[in-house]
Amino acid sequence: MFSKRLNSFKYAFNGLFDLIKTQPNTRFHLLAAMVVIAGGIFFKLSKPEWCVVALSITIVLAAEAFNTALEYLTDLISPGHHPLAGKAKDVAAAGVLLTAFGAAAVGLIIFVPKILAML
Repeated sequence: MFSKRLNSFKYAFNGLFDLIKTQPNTRFHLLAAMVVIAGGIFFKLSKPEWCVVALSITIVLAAEAFNTALEYLTDLISPGHHPLAGKAKDVAAAGVLLTAFGAAAVGLIIFVPKILAML
């Protein structure tokens, strides 16, 4: 049983490494996350602010992972062009976009007042 649990982590990390290696948008989101984390350290975010920021980052990266998984599966099932396959990919990408917009809104709500207070 322990071996199966250990393997499940191994597979999950394989997926994470594939996501980072193959998906430019994931690398962009990771870069944005590093900038936000640096800003959080600079502005000394409170614990609740860190929680919201961490959750926002995690949700965007998870959405990117789900989108990539759906793209891989769609490409496997429908290697040729099919309108429904394209719609599935578009809607999955829209999910990532929505989470990114939400994360950006969180960033604005948390960081804009801190930036304005500095000025």
